[in-house]
Amino acid sequence: MSDPEEVIRAAEEVAGILESRGVGAVVIGAIALAAHGYVRFTEDLDLGVNTDLGTLRQAADALRTVGFEVELREPDGQDPLGGVVDVRGPFGLVQIVNFGGRFPAVIEGGLAAAETVIRPGSGLRIVPLPHLVALKLYAGGTKSRADIVELLAHNPDADMAAIRSLCQSWRLSGLDPLIEEATGGS
Repeated sequence: MSDPEEVIRAAEEVAGILESRGVGAVVIGAIALAAHGYVRFTEDLDLGVNTDLGTLRQAADALRTVGFEVELREPDGQDPLGGVVDVRGPFGLVQIVNFGGRFPAVIEGGLAAAETVIRPGSGLRIVPLPHLVALKLYAGGTKSRADIVELLAHNPDADMAAIRSLCQSWRLSGLDPLIEEATGGS
């Protein structure tokens, strides 16, 4: 990642622009993994949002207006995401990942429960552990499953029953074998 402070400042500015359009953003991805004790390499900072495509387009236009380089990738019918916006600049990359129309509950729940901020004095909050596990389970794939195992292994005191309950409430399956792998069956 480029200078972490520059990326965080840019992400805070991006989140402010989103907020001005009524869209809350929560930190997801590798930065959230690191905040929960599992550090892996990343080149970007991901913000999870829940909005409609029209608002996402407006936010992309507003980001361009203030000088960011912006690429909006709109979803197709098979896309598990509701669009992705790449925001680039000298700081690197901030990615807005939209779950609107696909899996909005995880972002809404994450925003409501998020208490940890990315740094003191920031309004940018980190998605809570159970919601991060749910996001990874929803994403599927080998890398996401491996992230869940490592995340849970690095958080042995996590409330596994609460994580299970949250994932079950959203009909996400496949968590139990990952918990078993992370905890060694205990």
